[in-house]
Amino acid sequence: MNDPLTADEIEAIKARCEQATAGPWKSFIETRENISGSDFIQTEGEDIYLTGATEADQDFIAHARQDIPRLIAEIERLRTPTSSPS
Repeated sequence: MNDPLTADEIEAIKARCEQATAGPWKSFIETRENISGSDFIQTEGEDIYLTGATEADQDFIAHARQDIPRLIAEIERLRTPTSSPS
């Protein structure tokens, strides 16, 4: 798991992100947000209700929709060769 990501692995991660419902996603926890009803993740599509997820799990899943594309962009930026000064 500590091996560097291959270009194919990065492309597969990007594809999964692009196929998911558009972001941003937001995690709503009943006790934290002072709402009544169930905990859920709000998306631009359907709300997602998770069974058995901890608050930390739900927050992680919701934030992943925004975090993963940013992380991929940073990896690609770091891997792009910079032009040397002439």
